[in-house]
Amino acid sequence: MAEQKHYTYRVTWSEEDGEYVALCPEFPSLSYLSDDPTDALKNMVNLVEEVVADMKANGEFIPIPLAEKNIAAIFK
Repeated sequence: MAEQKHYTYRVTWSEEDGEYVALCPEFPSLSYLSDDPTDALKNMVNLVEEVVADMKANGEFIPIPLAEKNIAAIFK
């Protein structure tokens, strides 16, 4: 199973929301808003961890982190 910290994360300012938004490209439907960028990132990592655990419990496909996909492609 992929380690949630291996996923790609991004924190950016959302003018629309007036807060920082944390995103994870491997999980495009997830985001986390906070007025503190560090808090947004920390909580996004926790959210991804919860979602991955739920997906695993339900036998769903768990996305491979982008960094691991790139490494696998190099060694093919």
